[in-house]
Parts: sequence; structure tokens; C-alpha cells
Amino acid sequence: MKAIAIPCHMAVFALMLSCIAFPAKAAGPAISIEGGWSFMGQDFTADKGAAAAFAEAVFDDYSIGNTAFTWAPDITAGWMSGRGDPPGGRYNYSTRDDIWLIAGGLRFHYGAAWAWYRPLFFSVQPTLHTGRTPGLSGSYEFTLTLGWQAAHWMMGVRHISNAGLHLPNLGETMLVGGVTF
Repeated sequence: MKAIAIPCHMAVFALMLSCIAFPAKAAGPAISIEGGWSFMGQDFTADKGAAAAFAEAVFDDYSIGNTAFTWAPDITAGWMSGRGDPPGGRYNYSTRDDIWLIAGGLRFHYGAAWAWYRPLFFSVQPTLHTGRTPGLSGSYEFTLTLGWQAAHWMMGVRHISNAGLHLPNLGETMLVGGVTF
């Protein structure tokens, strides 16, 4: 299968068109383009990390009964680069694979629309991915994100793991930031 290369100027043109198509006050999903650096396992000093990039769509939110909590559908597609082999080769999986993933779930907020803490969010997304690494070794994973979503940017801590359903279960933890349209 031959890879399709997209020239850089075409990618910039597509990004500019998406800014026009999704003005700040338009109805529809908030689209974020995010990037970050991911670390595998709990010992962040032992892993040199890997680049990560995501595109995320968050749709309109809905109240949960008469509470101050809301939920919104949340869809994420992403990529994490391979790292090379881990020192010692203790696991059945290599860390060379690039990982492509897609996740879909719910994003939760708390508080009135005018509250300073309203932009804080927590999301839970069941996740499917390609490749196998010591960090992402199962067929199914879960993506958890705790973050802050402003009008045109977002920051968050994201963790992807299989919740111990398959070993090894080192997981991937990353700090992500992005722009929102």
C-alpha cells in the first residue's frame, strides 16, 4: 500500500479553509488540533517520549437532570510516533510502531456557564488503535483527559491505557495543547 503525501502548502490551505468554515460563533462541534509529548509507563525518566498529535471534535453539551453537570459527545483521532526499542527488551512488544487511534466518548463539565471553573473538563473515551507497544498492548484502550477548554485553545493531561485488561499495561501519559476552531 503506497502512502499518500500531502504537500505542506496544501495542508496550510486546508487549515485556513477550516477556519473559515468554523467561525467562533457557528453552531456545530468545536474542533481542536492538539499536539504534545507522550511518555510510556510511570517512570518518565526512563522513557525518552514520543510525539503525539490529535484532532478532536466536541459537540453541544446537555444537562444531566437538574444538576450543574453537563455531558457532550467527544470524538478524537490521533497519532503517536514510535520510539525505537526500549532498553532491556523486557516486553513482548516493540516500541517502534507508530500508533493511530480513534476514540469516542463523553466530555463532562460542572457549573454555570459564567463560572470561572466551567472550562475545566473530564472526558472518558473507549479507544481503538493500530500497532502494539508495551504502553498500548490491548485491542481496546480507554482515553481519559483532564483539561481546560477556552474559546480558542485547550490544554490537558491525557492518559491512554487498557485498565489492566491485557498485560503489559504501561499506558501512555501526555501533556497536550491545541487550538480550537
